[in-house]
Amino acid sequence: MAPLRSFVEVLPESHFPLENLPYGVFRPSAGGSQAEPRPGVAIGDYVLDLSAVAAAGLFDGPLLKKSSCFSQTSLNKFLEMGRPAWKEARSTLQKLLSADEPTLRDNADLKEKCLFPMDKVQMLVPMVIGDYTDFFSSMHHAKNCGTIFRGPENPIAQNWFHLPIAYHGRASSVVISGTDITRPRGQAYPTPNSPPYFGPSMKMDFELEMAAIVGPGNELGHPIDVNDAADHIFGLVLMNDWSARDIQAWEYVPLGPFLGKSFGTSISPWIVTLDALEPFACDAPRQEPHPLPYLAETKHVNYDIPLEVWIKPSGHEHPSLVTKSNFSHLYWTINQQLAHHTINGCNLRPGDLLGTGTISGPHEESFGCLLELTWNGQKPLSIGGSSRKFLEDGDEVIFTAACKGNGYNVGFGTCTGKVLPSTP
Repeated sequence: MAPLRSFVEVLPESHFPLENLPYGVFRPSAGGSQAEPRPGVAIGDYVLDLSAVAAAGLFDGPLLKKSSCFSQTSLNKFLEMGRPAWKEARSTLQKLLSADEPTLRDNADLKEKCLFPMDKVQMLVPMVIGDYTDFFSSMHHAKNCGTIFRGPENPIAQNWFHLPIAYHGRASSVVISGTDITRPRGQAYPTPNSPPYFGPSMKMDFELEMAAIVGPGNELGHPIDVNDAADHIFGLVLMNDWSARDIQAWEYVPLGPFLGKSFGTSISPWIVTLDALEPFACDAPRQEPHPLPYLAETKHVNYDIPLEVWIKPSGHEHPSLVTKSNFSHLYWTINQQLAHHTINGCNLRPGDLLGTGTISGPHEESFGCLLELTWNGQKPLSIGGSSRKFLEDGDEVIFTAACKGNGYNVGFGTCTGKVLPSTP
């Protein structure tokens, strides 16, 4: 099947063809900080202003015709409307942006109101995040971490193979790609016969993750069936859950991550919908033992999303590739994660963020963090001629991902962040 054609130029290597149409929230640069944020979709090197499209009466389907969802400063109202509205919007936008549809193509005034070059907008966190949960769903990552800290005899705890492990993170420190991350200070592991160290983290790390964006939630006390979970997931973003490994190692017993994680979590600006990812569905890893009935999916699938991490060391002109992984390595799927999250009656809400946990593959070149890549600093990594055990001040970390279709990509753009020195 030939790629879809848009009247907006889409280069072959673009992450944002008509097959994708990911959602975000942006502010036109021309208006500065006074410009009102508004929802948009990415097409080629442009952003389509959905508030302008709606104001022109071009959303004429039954669910969106009278809706104010695209006149909001976040996507939350649209997320809440659910899959029928998402499909209606996708169908309308694919038609409106197609090469043979004159409505927008031949209206110069409307095009000027609706289409903004990407380099002329500021991207914002696209939804109001009420709650953020981080899972621990990669078996390879779990095995490596367990081996590093507990030894190879029993690296993965027994419960890990029975349920998706997670902890509740800090929504207030989730930031948009491009936001600098200040090196955190805190307590770290004591040396023998001395108190804990206090100061800037000496083991600053990235974590290669993705995150699901919750659409319609559920009522308190009413779990979501695992086979209905996809209807409650709008799409995915790239996520870097920055970690201070030394702070985390000292604090995590007995309640898990806290200050070693909550200082910053970066997400990419474009939410790629599950509808756009559907052609890239693939079998998820076989689960042994077989999950309990509430986690047993009729369709046990992941998505084939190649993931890359690049690091540009301080003072270097170009970044270097440090690892390549794939979303398909996740042992627990996003549907299982969401179903487990609600099985006790916990209520999710539109805009909630569910991180997958670090996504590591089976081989050293596919490990998803420096903790694994350097084996907790024992095997320094060469990055563009510089040696790294962990991140140094000035280092920039760049995540990117793109599914490869037949003549097109469905991509996520990038998720970037630079490490700044600790502040007193």
